[in-house]
Amino acid sequence: MHAVVYHGPGRKAWEEVPKPSIQDDTDAIVRVDAVTICGTDLHILKGDVPAVTDGRILGHEAVGTVESVGAGVKNLSPGDRVLVSCITACGSCRYCREGRYGQCLGGGGWILGHLIDGTQAEYVRVPFADTSTFAIPAGVTDEEVLMLADIGPTGYEVGVLNGHVRPGDVVAVVGAGPIGLSAIMGAKLFSPAHVVAIDLADSRLEAAKRVGADVVVNATHDDALEVVRGLTDGLGADVAIEAVGVPGTFEQCAALVRPGGTVANVGVHGKPATLHLEDLWIKDVTITTGLVDTYSTPTLLRLLSSRQLDLGQLVTHHFHLDEFMDAYEVFANAADTQALKVVLTARS
Repeated sequence: MHAVVYHGPGRKAWEEVPKPSIQDDTDAIVRVDAVTICGTDLHILKGDVPAVTDGRILGHEAVGTVESVGAGVKNLSPGDRVLVSCITACGSCRYCREGRYGQCLGGGGWILGHLIDGTQAEYVRVPFADTSTFAIPAGVTDEEVLMLADIGPTGYEVGVLNGHVRPGDVVAVVGAGPIGLSAIMGAKLFSPAHVVAIDLADSRLEAAKRVGADVVVNATHDDALEVVRGLTDGLGADVAIEAVGVPGTFEQCAALVRPGGTVANVGVHGKPATLHLEDLWIKDVTITTGLVDTYSTPTLLRLLSSRQLDLGQLVTHHFHLDEFMDAYEVFANAADTQALKVVLTARS
Protein backbone atom coordinates (compact mmCIF):
# COMPACT_ATOMS: atom_id res chain seq x y z
CA MET A 1 0.00 0.00 0.00
CA HIS A 2 1.00 3.68 -0.07
CA ALA A 3 1.20 6.12 2.82
CA VAL A 4 2.60 9.50 3.89
CA VAL A 5 5.87 8.70 5.68
CA TYR A 6 7.73 11.15 7.94
CA HIS A 7 11.49 11.34 7.45
CA GLY A 8 12.47 14.06 9.92
CA PRO A 9 11.66 17.77 10.19
CA GLY A 10 10.50 19.15 6.86
CA ARG A 11 10.65 15.80 5.08
CA LYS A 12 7.80 13.50 4.12
CA ALA A 13 6.91 11.32 1.13
CA TRP A 14 3.99 9.39 -0.35
CA GLU A 15 5.64 6.01 -0.71
CA GLU A 16 5.04 2.28 -0.78
CA VAL A 17 5.03 0.57 2.63
CA PRO A 18 3.86 -2.80 3.97
CA LYS A 19 0.13 -3.14 4.50
CA PRO A 20 -0.70 -3.38 8.22
CA SER A 21 -1.86 -6.64 9.76
CA ILE A 22 -3.53 -7.71 13.00
CA GLN A 23 -0.98 -7.65 15.84
CA ASP A 24 -3.22 -7.92 18.89
CA ASP A 25 -6.62 -9.57 19.23
CA THR A 26 -8.26 -6.18 19.91
CA ASP A 27 -7.02 -4.70 16.60
CA ALA A 28 -9.00 -3.87 13.48
CA ILE A 29 -7.63 -3.20 10.01
CA VAL A 30 -9.56 -0.37 8.39
CA ARG A 31 -9.52 0.61 4.72
CA VAL A 32 -9.22 4.39 4.65
CA ASP A 33 -12.06 5.95 2.67
CA ALA A 34 -11.53 9.57 3.75
CA VAL A 35 -8.73 11.26 5.65
CA THR A 36 -7.55 14.77 6.44
CA ILE A 37 -4.50 16.75 7.55
CA CYS A 38 -4.31 18.39 10.96
CA GLY A 39 -2.40 21.42 12.16
CA THR A 40 -0.65 19.01 14.52
CA ASP A 41 0.83 17.26 11.46
CA LEU A 42 2.39 20.59 10.51
CA HIS A 43 3.80 20.91 14.03
CA ILE A 44 5.33 17.44 13.61
CA LEU A 45 6.92 18.48 10.33
CA LYS A 46 8.40 21.55 12.05
CA GLY A 47 10.08 19.25 14.57
CA ASP A 48 7.81 20.32 17.45
CA VAL A 49 6.91 16.71 18.36
CA PRO A 50 10.20 14.84 18.77
CA ALA A 51 8.48 11.57 19.75
CA VAL A 52 7.58 11.16 16.05
CA THR A 53 10.50 9.31 14.50
CA ASP A 54 11.81 8.71 10.99
CA GLY A 55 9.64 6.18 9.14
CA ARG A 56 6.39 6.92 10.95
CA ILE A 57 3.19 7.05 8.87
CA LEU A 58 1.48 10.34 9.72
CA GLY A 59 -2.18 11.09 10.43
CA HIS A 60 -4.67 10.50 13.22
CA GLU A 61 -8.11 11.07 11.61
CA ALA A 62 -10.03 8.86 9.22
CA VAL A 63 -13.34 7.45 8.10
CA GLY A 64 -13.12 3.96 6.70
CA THR A 65 -14.48 0.46 6.22
CA VAL A 66 -13.47 -2.38 8.51
CA GLU A 67 -11.58 -5.03 6.55
CA SER A 68 -10.67 -7.47 9.33
CA VAL A 69 -10.78 -7.71 13.12
CA GLY A 70 -8.89 -9.55 15.81
CA ALA A 71 -10.41 -12.40 17.79
CA GLY A 72 -11.07 -10.15 20.78
CA VAL A 73 -13.08 -7.50 18.91
CA LYS A 74 -16.75 -7.74 19.89
CA ASN A 75 -18.54 -4.78 18.34
CA LEU A 76 -17.10 -4.51 14.83
CA SER A 77 -17.40 -6.70 11.77
CA PRO A 78 -15.83 -6.56 8.31
CA GLY A 79 -17.78 -4.13 6.15
CA ASP A 80 -18.73 -1.79 9.01
CA ARG A 81 -18.33 1.93 8.29
CA VAL A 82 -16.50 3.63 11.15
CA LEU A 83 -14.96 6.86 12.36
CA VAL A 84 -11.38 6.30 13.46
CA SER A 85 -10.84 8.62 16.41
CA CYS A 86 -7.65 10.61 16.90
CA ILE A 87 -7.56 9.15 20.43
CA THR A 88 -7.12 5.45 21.12
CA ALA A 89 -8.55 4.09 24.37
CA CYS A 90 -7.74 0.82 26.13
CA GLY A 91 -11.02 1.27 28.01
CA SER A 92 -9.86 -0.21 31.31
CA CYS A 93 -7.04 1.88 32.83
CA ARG A 94 -7.63 4.54 35.50
CA TYR A 95 -7.88 7.40 33.03
CA CYS A 96 -10.11 5.57 30.57
CA ARG A 97 -12.50 4.67 33.39
CA GLU A 98 -12.67 8.41 34.17
CA GLY A 99 -13.41 9.23 30.51
CA ARG A 100 -9.98 10.87 30.09
CA TYR A 101 -8.99 8.73 27.15
CA GLY A 102 -6.30 11.14 25.96
CA GLN A 103 -4.28 10.18 29.04
CA CYS A 104 -4.75 6.41 28.57
CA LEU A 105 -2.17 4.35 30.48
CA GLY A 106 -2.94 1.06 28.73
CA GLY A 107 -1.32 1.74 25.38
CA GLY A 108 -3.73 4.32 24.02
CA GLY A 109 -3.99 8.11 24.04
CA TRP A 110 -2.73 9.99 21.02
CA ILE A 111 -0.75 7.23 19.36
CA LEU A 112 -1.87 7.16 15.71
CA GLY A 113 0.61 9.10 13.58
CA HIS A 114 2.58 9.80 16.74
CA LEU A 115 3.83 6.64 18.45
CA ILE A 116 2.47 4.12 15.92
CA ASP A 117 1.66 4.32 12.21
CA GLY A 118 -1.29 6.53 11.41
CA THR A 119 -4.17 7.12 9.03
CA GLN A 120 -2.63 8.97 6.07
CA ALA A 121 -2.48 5.69 4.20
CA GLU A 122 -4.62 3.29 2.24
CA TYR A 123 -5.06 1.08 5.33
CA VAL A 124 -4.56 1.61 9.05
CA ARG A 125 -4.29 -0.71 12.06
CA VAL A 126 -6.52 0.54 14.89
CA PRO A 127 -5.67 -0.84 18.33
CA PHE A 128 -8.45 -1.31 20.91
CA ALA A 129 -10.90 -1.09 18.02
CA ASP A 130 -14.06 -1.53 20.11
CA THR A 131 -13.29 1.57 22.19
CA SER A 132 -11.41 3.63 19.59
CA THR A 133 -13.88 3.73 16.69
CA PHE A 134 -17.45 4.98 16.34
CA ALA A 135 -20.24 3.64 14.17
CA ILE A 136 -21.33 6.20 11.58
CA PRO A 137 -25.01 7.15 11.63
CA ALA A 138 -27.04 6.84 8.46
CA GLY A 139 -27.57 9.96 6.40
CA VAL A 140 -24.25 11.70 6.98
CA THR A 141 -21.32 11.89 4.57
CA ASP A 142 -17.79 10.67 5.15
CA GLU A 143 -16.38 14.20 5.14
CA GLU A 144 -18.94 15.45 7.66
CA VAL A 145 -18.10 12.65 10.09
CA LEU A 146 -14.38 13.05 9.43
CA MET A 147 -14.54 16.45 11.12
CA LEU A 148 -15.39 14.60 14.35
CA ALA A 149 -12.18 12.56 14.32
CA ASP A 150 -10.32 15.48 15.92
CA ILE A 151 -11.27 19.12 15.41
CA GLY A 152 -14.92 18.75 16.46
CA PRO A 153 -14.31 17.22 19.89
CA THR A 154 -11.07 19.17 20.37
CA GLY A 155 -12.66 22.59 19.96
CA TYR A 156 -15.69 21.50 22.00
CA GLU A 157 -13.97 19.72 24.88
CA VAL A 158 -10.65 21.53 25.27
CA GLY A 159 -12.00 24.95 24.35
CA VAL A 160 -15.72 25.23 25.17
CA LEU A 161 -16.21 22.70 27.98
CA ASN A 162 -12.85 23.30 29.66
CA GLY A 163 -13.58 27.01 29.36
CA HIS A 164 -16.95 26.55 31.11
CA VAL A 165 -18.83 28.61 28.52
CA ARG A 166 -22.26 29.57 29.87
CA PRO A 167 -25.31 31.39 28.52
CA GLY A 168 -24.70 35.12 28.32
CA ASP A 169 -20.90 34.85 28.30
CA VAL A 170 -18.58 36.85 26.10
CA VAL A 171 -16.22 34.34 24.48
CA ALA A 172 -13.04 35.44 22.70
CA VAL A 173 -11.54 32.88 20.32
CA VAL A 174 -7.98 33.72 19.29
CA GLY A 175 -7.26 31.94 16.01
CA ALA A 176 -9.92 31.30 13.37
CA GLY A 177 -8.38 28.21 11.84
CA PRO A 178 -10.23 24.89 11.88
CA ILE A 179 -9.90 24.40 15.66
CA GLY A 180 -10.95 27.96 16.41
CA LEU A 181 -13.93 27.67 14.06
CA SER A 182 -14.91 24.41 15.74
CA ALA A 183 -14.71 26.15 19.12
CA ILE A 184 -16.95 28.95 17.83
CA MET A 185 -19.54 26.44 16.67
CA GLY A 186 -19.37 24.61 20.00
CA ALA A 187 -19.66 27.82 22.00
CA LYS A 188 -22.80 28.82 20.11
CA LEU A 189 -24.54 25.73 21.50
CA PHE A 190 -24.47 27.46 24.91
CA SER A 191 -26.10 30.76 23.85
CA PRO A 192 -23.27 33.17 24.67
CA ALA A 193 -23.97 36.90 24.47
CA HIS A 194 -21.11 37.43 22.01
CA VAL A 195 -18.48 35.27 20.36
CA VAL A 196 -15.49 37.35 19.23
CA ALA A 197 -13.15 35.81 16.63
CA ILE A 198 -9.61 37.22 16.44
CA ASP A 199 -7.21 36.42 13.62
CA LEU A 200 -4.79 38.02 11.15
CA ALA A 201 -6.47 36.76 7.96
CA ASP A 202 -9.65 38.29 6.61
CA SER A 203 -10.59 35.04 4.85
CA ARG A 204 -10.60 33.16 8.15
CA LEU A 205 -12.57 35.91 9.83
CA GLU A 206 -15.16 35.63 7.07
CA ALA A 207 -15.34 31.91 7.81
CA ALA A 208 -15.75 32.75 11.50
CA LYS A 209 -18.76 34.91 10.65
CA ARG A 210 -20.27 32.09 8.60
CA VAL A 211 -20.05 29.61 11.49
CA GLY A 212 -21.48 31.98 14.08
CA ALA A 213 -19.01 34.60 15.33
CA ASP A 214 -20.85 37.79 16.28
CA VAL A 215 -17.79 40.06 16.14
CA VAL A 216 -14.56 39.62 14.18
CA VAL A 217 -11.28 41.40 14.80
CA ASN A 218 -8.31 41.53 12.46
CA ALA A 219 -5.49 42.00 14.94
CA THR A 220 -3.14 43.42 12.31
CA HIS A 221 -5.00 46.73 12.45
CA ASP A 222 -7.63 46.50 15.21
CA ASP A 223 -7.13 46.34 18.99
CA ALA A 224 -8.75 43.12 20.17
CA LEU A 225 -8.47 44.10 23.83
CA GLU A 226 -10.32 47.36 23.18
CA VAL A 227 -13.08 45.54 21.27
CA VAL A 228 -13.58 42.91 23.98
CA ARG A 229 -13.56 45.45 26.79
CA GLY A 230 -16.07 47.52 24.86
CA LEU A 231 -18.45 44.54 24.91
CA THR A 232 -17.96 43.84 28.63
CA ASP A 233 -18.04 47.21 30.42
CA GLY A 234 -14.26 47.13 30.54
CA LEU A 235 -14.00 43.75 32.29
CA GLY A 236 -12.73 41.43 29.56
CA ALA A 237 -13.92 38.10 28.17
CA ASP A 238 -15.55 35.50 30.39
CA VAL A 239 -13.72 32.86 28.38
CA ALA A 240 -10.67 33.29 26.14
CA ILE A 241 -9.89 30.29 23.92
CA GLU A 242 -6.36 29.98 22.52
CA ALA A 243 -6.53 28.11 19.20
CA VAL A 244 -3.16 28.81 17.55
CA GLY A 245 -0.29 27.44 19.63
CA VAL A 246 2.28 30.26 19.67
CA PRO A 247 3.45 32.32 22.66
CA GLY A 248 1.89 35.58 21.50
CA THR A 249 -1.63 34.22 21.21
CA PHE A 250 -1.52 32.58 24.63
CA GLU A 251 -0.33 35.83 26.18
CA GLN A 252 -3.06 37.68 24.29
CA CYS A 253 -5.70 35.38 25.80
CA ALA A 254 -4.33 36.05 29.28
CA ALA A 255 -4.69 39.79 28.60
CA LEU A 256 -8.23 39.42 27.19
CA VAL A 257 -9.77 37.43 30.06
CA ARG A 258 -11.67 39.17 32.85
CA PRO A 259 -10.97 38.69 36.58
CA GLY A 260 -12.61 35.40 37.50
CA GLY A 261 -12.62 34.21 33.90
CA THR A 262 -11.02 31.25 32.15
CA VAL A 263 -8.28 30.90 29.56
CA ALA A 264 -8.74 27.59 27.72
CA ASN A 265 -5.60 26.67 25.80
CA VAL A 266 -6.26 24.40 22.83
CA GLY A 267 -3.25 25.14 20.60
CA VAL A 268 -0.25 22.81 20.31
CA HIS A 269 2.77 24.74 21.57
CA GLY A 270 6.30 24.07 20.40
CA LYS A 271 7.91 26.92 22.35
CA PRO A 272 7.55 28.33 25.87
CA ALA A 273 5.10 31.14 26.52
CA THR A 274 5.40 33.73 29.25
CA LEU A 275 2.89 33.51 32.07
CA HIS A 276 2.49 37.02 33.45
CA LEU A 277 1.77 36.12 37.04
CA GLU A 278 2.70 39.67 38.05
CA ASP A 279 -0.63 40.65 36.46
CA LEU A 280 -2.67 37.47 36.89
CA TRP A 281 -1.96 36.48 40.49
CA ILE A 282 -4.63 38.80 41.84
CA LYS A 283 -7.29 38.21 39.17
CA ASP A 284 -8.63 34.77 40.13
CA VAL A 285 -8.08 33.55 36.55
CA THR A 286 -8.32 29.86 35.67
CA ILE A 287 -6.02 28.50 32.95
CA THR A 288 -6.83 25.10 31.46
CA THR A 289 -4.84 22.92 29.10
CA GLY A 290 -5.62 19.57 27.60
CA LEU A 291 -5.41 16.93 24.95
CA VAL A 292 -8.79 15.99 23.57
CA ASP A 293 -10.34 12.92 25.21
CA THR A 294 -13.15 12.38 22.63
CA TYR A 295 -15.70 11.59 25.35
CA SER A 296 -18.01 14.03 23.55
CA THR A 297 -17.88 12.28 20.17
CA PRO A 298 -21.18 10.37 20.61
CA THR A 299 -22.94 13.65 21.51
CA LEU A 300 -21.44 15.43 18.53
CA LEU A 301 -22.43 12.57 16.23
CA ARG A 302 -26.03 12.96 17.37
CA LEU A 303 -25.90 16.72 16.78
CA LEU A 304 -24.40 16.10 13.34
CA SER A 305 -27.01 13.53 12.32
CA SER A 306 -29.85 15.79 13.56
CA ARG A 307 -28.39 18.71 11.56
CA GLN A 308 -27.83 20.87 14.62
CA LEU A 309 -24.10 20.95 13.87
CA ASP A 310 -22.56 21.46 10.44
CA LEU A 311 -18.84 20.86 10.65
CA GLY A 312 -18.80 19.78 7.01
CA GLN A 313 -18.81 23.44 6.00
CA LEU A 314 -15.20 23.66 7.16
CA VAL A 315 -14.05 21.50 4.23
CA THR A 316 -12.61 23.73 1.51
CA HIS A 317 -10.47 21.44 -0.68
CA HIS A 318 -10.76 17.88 -2.00
CA PHE A 319 -8.02 15.53 -3.23
CA HIS A 320 -7.42 11.86 -3.89
CA LEU A 321 -5.07 9.90 -1.65
CA ASP A 322 -2.31 9.83 -4.25
CA GLU A 323 -2.38 13.66 -4.26
CA PHE A 324 -1.28 13.90 -0.62
CA MET A 325 1.79 16.01 -1.36
CA ASP A 326 -0.37 18.57 -3.17
CA ALA A 327 -2.86 18.54 -0.30
CA TYR A 328 -0.08 19.23 2.22
CA GLU A 329 1.14 22.14 0.10
CA VAL A 330 -2.35 23.65 0.00
CA PHE A 331 -2.99 23.11 3.72
CA ALA A 332 0.42 24.41 4.83
CA ASN A 333 -0.04 27.61 2.82
CA ALA A 334 -3.53 28.41 4.04
CA ALA A 335 -2.90 32.16 4.06
CA ASP A 336 -2.56 32.03 0.27
CA THR A 337 -4.91 29.14 -0.55
CA GLN A 338 -7.61 30.02 2.03
CA ALA A 339 -7.70 26.36 3.04
CA LEU A 340 -9.50 25.34 6.20
CA LYS A 341 -9.79 21.56 6.06
CA VAL A 342 -8.69 19.36 3.17
CA VAL A 343 -10.28 15.95 2.60
CA LEU A 344 -8.60 13.14 0.69
CA THR A 345 -10.50 10.13 -0.57
CA ALA A 346 -9.63 6.88 -2.27
CA ARG A 347 -10.11 6.75 -6.02
CA SER A 348 -13.23 4.80 -6.97
